[in-house]
Amino acid sequence: MVSFNYEGKASQLKFVQFTVLLESSRSFPEQNWEAVLWHNGHEDQSWKELALKELESPDQPTPPAGLENYLKDYSQQFSVTQVDSETPNTQLWSLTSSVKAAEGRASGITDTSLGTPRSFSRWFSLIRIWSPWLAPRHGEGQFSPTEDAVLSAFLRKDGLHLVLLAVSGVDDVLTVFRPDGHGSVIVHSKNDATEASQVRVLAAVGTTFNTALAAVIYHARKIVAGTDTMSDTHKKEMQHALEKDVKAEYMTNWYDGLTYCTWNALGQNLDEQKIFDALQILKDKDIEVTNLIIDDNWQSLDHEGKSQFQRGWTDFDAHKDGFPNGLKHTTTTIRDQHPNIQHIAVWHALLGYWGGVSPTGNISKNYKTRTVRKAEGLVGGEMTVVHEDDVPRMYDDFYKFLLASGIDSVKTDAQFFLDVMDDADDRRRFMKTYQDAWTIASLRYFSIKAISCMSQIPQILFHTQLTTNKPRLMVRNSDDFFPGVPSSHPFHIFTNAFNALLTSHLNVLPDWDMFQTSHPYSSYHAAARALSGGPIYITDTPGSHSLPLIAAMTARTISPSAPRTIILRPNNIAKCIEQGVYTSYHAPRFLRIGNYHSGSDATYGASLLGIFNVSEQKLAELVPLSHFPGVQRRRRYLVRAHPSGEISPPLSLDHNPSSSDLPQVLNLALDVKGWNILTAYPLLSSSPSPSQEEKNKNINKNNTNIEIAILGLLGKLSGAAAVVGTPALEQQHGDGRPDAEPDAETELATEAEPEPEPETHYKWQDHILATIRGRVVPMSSVSVVGKVLALDVEAAWREMGLVAGWGREVEVVVMVS
Repeated sequence: MVSFNYEGKASQLKFVQFTVLLESSRSFPEQNWEAVLWHNGHEDQSWKELALKELESPDQPTPPAGLENYLKDYSQQFSVTQVDSETPNTQLWSLTSSVKAAEGRASGITDTSLGTPRSFSRWFSLIRIWSPWLAPRHGEGQFSPTEDAVLSAFLRKDGLHLVLLAVSGVDDVLTVFRPDGHGSVIVHSKNDATEASQVRVLAAVGTTFNTALAAVIYHARKIVAGTDTMSDTHKKEMQHALEKDVKAEYMTNWYDGLTYCTWNALGQNLDEQKIFDALQILKDKDIEVTNLIIDDNWQSLDHEGKSQFQRGWTDFDAHKDGFPNGLKHTTTTIRDQHPNIQHIAVWHALLGYWGGVSPTGNISKNYKTRTVRKAEGLVGGEMTVVHEDDVPRMYDDFYKFLLASGIDSVKTDAQFFLDVMDDADDRRRFMKTYQDAWTIASLRYFSIKAISCMSQIPQILFHTQLTTNKPRLMVRNSDDFFPGVPSSHPFHIFTNAFNALLTSHLNVLPDWDMFQTSHPYSSYHAAARALSGGPIYITDTPGSHSLPLIAAMTARTISPSAPRTIILRPNNIAKCIEQGVYTSYHAPRFLRIGNYHSGSDATYGASLLGIFNVSEQKLAELVPLSHFPGVQRRRRYLVRAHPSGEISPPLSLDHNPSSSDLPQVLNLALDVKGWNILTAYPLLSSSPSPSQEEKNKNINKNNTNIEIAILGLLGKLSGAAAVVGTPALEQQHGDGRPDAEPDAETELATEAEPEPEPETHYKWQDHILATIRGRVVPMSSVSVVGKVLALDVEAAWREMGLVAGWGREVEVVVMVS
C-alpha cells in the first residue's frame, strides 16, 4: 500500500485535504491497482469516500482567442498579430517591436515588457547556462529564471499551455527573455546592425505543450526563411553542393556506426601512436567501430605550454611532434590496419582553434586576418581570426587538404566564439559569414558527415539549425560528459532530455555526447544514448571497456563484404515526455524520456520509455501506459522491461470492465542511479487452426485468439529499433505468420499471448516453424521460455551457411499452426 497526502484547492474560497490510497498485492509486471479517494471537502469537514470513475478524454476545443487572456499588461510597443497556426487546438500570435541601432562597437539594447503570464501554476524555460549551451530551468509561481531564456512555457490553471519563443538570428538581432523581479517577462534585445531593427517574439496557447511548442517553431521557420540573408553567391554554392556532393549512402554508416572518440580516452597530449595503440586494443577486444573522431590536440599550434585560449592555429597539417609523417600517414595506417573504420573525423574550432589563428603562422600568411576583442570572462582578451573576405576560401582550402589527407568528416567545435566577440561590428561581419562558409564547405567535401558543437547560441539555432534547405546536421545537444564529476551525470541526461524538446524540432540529429563504458554511471549513460535516437560515441581509456554494455547497444549486420557493428538507433528523437515538462530536476520524481520506433511499412511501431532516477534517493512511482509515446486506443500492448526482461500482461488505454486486461498502470521502483527502459509493443492478432490430432479429438479452437508481439532483438537496450517492419499476420488456413525484418543478427523474439483455455494444453514447441529466406531454420536456434519465442538469427545464419545479398535486412518468418 502506498499513501499520498495532498492539499488541493476545491474552490476559490477554501482548501481541502485528501489522501489517495493505492493498493496492490503484486509487483511489476502484474499490478492490479485500486484507488480510493478520501476527502474532507464537506461543510462539517468529515472524512468521506469519493466514488471514482474513469475520466473520458473529450475532444479538446481550441483555446479562446485574444492574447490579453494570457498575458497581462504587455507593452503597447509591441505590434500584435494573430496568425494561422499549423497545429491543432492552438492560438498563435506574432509580436514585433523595434530595437535601436548599434553605435560604433556598442550594440543597440532595448528592454520591452511582455507582461505577466496570467493564471499559471508552473513554468519551464530553456536558458543559456553559458554562451554555448542551453539547459532547463523550472519554477512555481513567479517567473524567475536566473539566466537568459530562449524558450519559456507556462502551465495554466485551466490546463492550457502558454509557450513563448524569442526569435534571433534575423537582421543581426539577438533576443532573450528575462524576469523583471515582479513576475513579468522582459524581452531583452541586442541589435548589432547599423540601423534600427525588429524584435520578434512568438506566443502560442494550446491544449498540450507539444502542440503549442510546434506552433511557434513552425512559424519561426517561416520567418527565418522569409528573411533569408545568405548572399546570392553562397546560395549558388549551397545549391551546387546539395546537388553534386551530398551522398545519401553515407547516412547509414555515419548515423548508425559505433564511434570511438579520443577526447577523454587519450588525454590532452595526443599523438598518432596513442591512436594506433588504442585502436589495436579495440581490435583485440573484438570491438568494431565504424567511425573514429580524432579530437582536440592534433593541430599545429603556437605558444606551446600556454592555455588553450592563448594558443593559435598555425598550419593545416598535424603537429610534427605527435604526427611526424603528417596527417595522411596517420589515416593511411589506420585504414590499412582497421578496414572496419569507414570514416575518420578530426576536431577543429570554427575560428581555427580556441585562440583563433596564430598571427605568425602559415595561415596568417596565406589569408587576410583581423584582430577581434572577446568579452571578459573565461575567454576574454584579443585574438586573431581569418578576415571575413577570406573565410570561404580558407574553409575550401582546409577541407580540400583534409580530404586529400584521408579525413572525410569533421567535428567543428567552439562555434559560440561568434557570440563572445565583444564588438557589434565584429559580430555583424562574422556571424553569418562563418556559419555559411562552414556549412557550404562541409557539404561540399564531407556530405552530411559533420558535427556541430558548442553551437547552441540563438543566432546559430535559428540561422543554421532551424532551416530545412539542407540535410539534417548532427549537433551536440548539451554540455560535455564529465567523467570525474559524479553530480554531473544525472543532470547531463536531464538536460539532454529537455533540450531535445526544442532541438527535436530543428533540422538536426541531437548528439548526447560521448561517454565511457567502464564508469560508475556507464549503464546510465548507455541507456540514455540508446534511447536518444542519436549517435553513440565511446571514449574509453584503452583497455577499460565493458564488452557486455557495448553488446547491449549494438548488433552485427549481414554486410556483403564483412560483418559490421551498428548501433540500434530508434528512428525518432527522444525527449522528455509531455507529462514531465514542468517537473524540475530537484523534484523527487522520475525523469521520463520517450521515443518511438516505427517500421518502414507502418505496421510496426514500438514505444520506448526510459525511466531515470536523477534524485539522490530511492523512488517508487506509477507509470501509466498513456506516458508511452504513440500508444493508441483500441489496441493492446505488452510492456517489456530492460534489463530485467519482465513482461506485463496485455495493457490497453481503453477501459473495459468485462475485460481481463489489467489497468493501464505499471509500478516501478529505482535506486539512486537507477534506470529502466520500458518498451510497449503492439499485439498483433491471429487465429491458428487446430492440428489433425485436435480435430480427431474434436477440440474446438475456433475461439482461440493468438496475439503476438514482436519484441525485436533480445538483450539489447533498444532491441525494438532493429525491427524494420512486421507485415500484417496472414491467416491462410488459420496459420499465424508473424514476419519480421531485423536490421541485424542476434536473437529475435516474439511474445505469444493466447486466450486462456483451461482444458487445452497447447504446446507451442509443436506448432512453430521459422524460416529465413524461405529455408527452415534449425530447431537448435529456436527456444521457448514461458511465452517468449526466441530465435538466434546469427547462429541460424551461420549453421545454414547463408550468404548476404545487397541489403542488410534479414526477413524472418515464424509460422504458428
